[in-house]
Amino acid sequence: MANITVLGAGGFGTALAVMSEKIGHNVTLWSLFEDEITAIKKDGENKKLLPDIKVNENIKLTTDINCVAQADIVIFAVPSFAVRETAKKIRPIILKKTIVANVAKGFEPKSNKLLSTVLKEELEFNPVVILTGPSHAEEVAKETPTSILCVSEDMSAAKEVQTQLMTNFLRIYLSEDLIGAQLGGALKNVIALAAGICDGLNFGDNAKAALITRGIAEIARLGQAMGADKETFSGLSGIGDLIVTCTSMHSRNRRMGILVGSGKDAKTALEQVGMTVEGYYACQIAYTLKDEYNVEMPIVTAVYDILFNNMNAYDVAIGLMQRPGTSEN
Repeated sequence: MANITVLGAGGFGTALAVMSEKIGHNVTLWSLFEDEITAIKKDGENKKLLPDIKVNENIKLTTDINCVAQADIVIFAVPSFAVRETAKKIRPIILKKTIVANVAKGFEPKSNKLLSTVLKEELEFNPVVILTGPSHAEEVAKETPTSILCVSEDMSAAKEVQTQLMTNFLRIYLSEDLIGAQLGGALKNVIALAAGICDGLNFGDNAKAALITRGIAEIARLGQAMGADKETFSGLSGIGDLIVTCTSMHSRNRRMGILVGSGKDAKTALEQVGMTVEGYYACQIAYTLKDEYNVEMPIVTAVYDILFNNMNAYDVAIGLMQRPGTSEN
């Protein structure tokens, strides 16, 4: 049994808290927002983001950041843009032996840094691991069989997280490829936006299959240029996460894409989804990185043109099809 603190009471944070308590850990769920904690206490569930999933009374709900003080594992489940700010809050409090695990998928805005880098900069004495892979919060909370990746340069920390969190319905694999695993987790959201746009345009299954396949090729090209292992992109954090995000209505990235493909502008689509759409922000960063590393990423470019240059989605899609013929590899 371990003391586990989850920072962020969104859908995935709540799901991890519920799961961890069920398998016998002492769990604390923290939120920056008093109204969020009050609502969960009142309803006995996260009615907005994870309805019908009971939050057991054994889970301590709090807005007091000092809850990290005695934790064995602190799980970051805040949006990517809030990772550094949250890390700064806990820096004076967290014990050096405490493992820090991050589940957010994205980059730090403006710096374009991977989130493991952000955490290591702010919490340099703590082992950092990344949990990533095809894992919708709704299904994790319902104990649907799920497999994810635990990634770290510190294999002892990764194995400890694997030991403490793996269950009969959550299988955890290990990896040391922080760059590849995080790029897969962040950039699949951009391709999921493209898949949603494809659905909004009623292009069908053939088009979506092509987007998924060529999408992972783009992600892998950038990953290799940045020093990742090519094999990572054929695994859970690559093609696995891409498939689930491009095909499921649980995916807010795909849902936003459907709205855009149906004719909504990006701002309106964001408002209608009503939650953080990581792919929207990751698209801007991916567009910058492709130029920085001189990597061709036509799907990323297409999504960027639709979202940020207000280009017509149908015209951009046909433009992709009209690119000069080339070899697959």
